[in-house]
Amino acid sequence: MSNKERMSVYIDGFNLYFGLRSKYPKLKWLDVHRLALNLLKPDQVLSTCNYFTARVRKNPNKQRRQTTYLDAIATTQTSLIYGKYYSKPVKCKRCSNTWPGNEEKMTDVNIAVKMLTDALQDTFDTAMVISGDSDLTPPIRAIKEFYPSKRVIVAFPPDRSSIELKKIADVSFTIGRAKLSSSQLPQDVITSNGYKLTKPIEWG
Repeated sequence: MSNKERMSVYIDGFNLYFGLRSKYPKLKWLDVHRLALNLLKPDQVLSTCNYFTARVRKNPNKQRRQTTYLDAIATTQTSLIYGKYYSKPVKCKRCSNTWPGNEEKMTDVNIAVKMLTDALQDTFDTAMVISGDSDLTPPIRAIKEFYPSKRVIVAFPPDRSSIELKKIADVSFTIGRAKLSSSQLPQDVITSNGYKLTKPIEWG
């Protein structure tokens, strides 16, 4: 075990979710810890799996589905790190009409802080970032500058990509359907206190 490369995985929850919703909507009941394991090579070992998200607001149905999912992946060996979900008016550029909207904040900052802290504490040899958000380019650049022996891999969710991340990463690729299909949670997940969580019917 000690001679294997240590891999830490950092998952941009909303970026991954919207990629799945766009291309593979029936694969959203995803076991992210199992996905991290399935993306490892034989000479690698999973050090940590970190999932970054924010609690949705003002939509009871979405809140119910998200809570069920987050409670399900909390039963795996995954650390959940939360940002904020803000209400924000959306304005049409053509007609100037506005309507209520929402915006998730802090995920990229939380990922950056966690990656840099882990690099400082030497908890990984290679970091894998699952996101297509180019805002993560600066922390990756910092890791490569200050910790040149460490590698950073970017795994793009379906239907998500970034030229900037491709350029800065040591390796980049798009996660395929086969890996996602083989990394699904069971239909029913039992929590440590015996509560049953069932895949939302809206997710197929």
